Order: sequence, then structure tokens, then C-alpha cells
Amino acid sequence: MPKDDPRTEAYGTVDEAVSCLGLARAEILALEGADTLPRALADLGPTLLQLQRDLFVAGAELAANPDAQDRLVDGQTRVDEAMLERLEELLAQAEATVEMPREFTVPGADRVSAALELARAVIRRAERRVISLDREGMLAGRWLLPWLNRLADLLWVYARLVEQAGLGTTETVRT
Repeated sequence: MPKDDPRTEAYGTVDEAVSCLGLARAEILALEGADTLPRALADLGPTLLQLQRDLFVAGAELAANPDAQDRLVDGQTRVDEAMLERLEELLAQAEATVEMPREFTVPGADRVSAALELARAVIRRAERRVISLDREGMLAGRWLLPWLNRLADLLWVYARLVEQAGLGTTETVRT
């Protein structure tokens, strides 16, 4: 498959998001090692690792040869409804603990939230690539697109959670 094939673009973008989440996770591990990670963020590292693994499932679905898509396995090589439901639960839990900002936030208050914002932006790009594939009838399942959408939402909320945990200062932009 050519490097600029729409399918390659989509799973390559998902792969970028895995790396961005790895950056956020590495920053969390550094804070843990320095014993400076706020208690409110104790579960974030393992959660990000699980999201990275889930992104591998999304990447597998996107990389599957169209002729072999009937061999994909829900939750292992194809995003399924249970994966979306887990994201929804994580999102609801995070939203319950975060005060939503009233203005646009500027990424960079701290390294963890900035890495989460970068991952969110890359996921949004992946989502746009997947929308193009969907328009052409090239998706194997029906859960990947809503899953990417909710993942980006979750990462935005996690960035706010990190900022509000006191790792840095939050700048806002009034519109």
C-alpha cells in the first residue's frame, strides 16, 4: 500500500497518537519517580497505557486488508461497542471531577497537559482521516469513528484535570 494511501494515512495518524500518549505517560512516570504526582492523577498513567493499547486495536482495524476484514475480532483487532462504553465511563468519571473552563484554554500550562492536548489534536486528525474512509465505505466496523471522537473528548478533559491538579498554570483566551 502506498505511504499516502488514505488507509495508511489514517493508521499512521493513530500511531502518532500512541506516541503522543506515550509522551504524556512518560511525564507522569517522571512525576511519580520524583514523588510529585498529585494524588488526583494516580490512575492517569495506567489509564493512558490502556488507551495506547486500545489505539493499537484501532490501528489494526484500519490497517486490515479490505479482503480480510471479516477476520477482525471485536476488541482485539476491531473497535467494538464495549470499548466505546469504557471510554464513555472514563469520560463521565473525569467530567465529574473537573470544573469546565469558560474560555478557550491555551496548551502548555504543564508538560503533561500539553502532551495530552497534542494527543487530542492528533486524534482529531485521525478522526478526519477515518471520516474520509467511511465516506468511501472503507471501514470494517461501526464503532471506530465514534470511539475516536470520544477519545479526543476524553483527552481534552484529562488535560483540564491535570491543569486543575496543580501541575502548572492555566492560560485562557477570551473570544
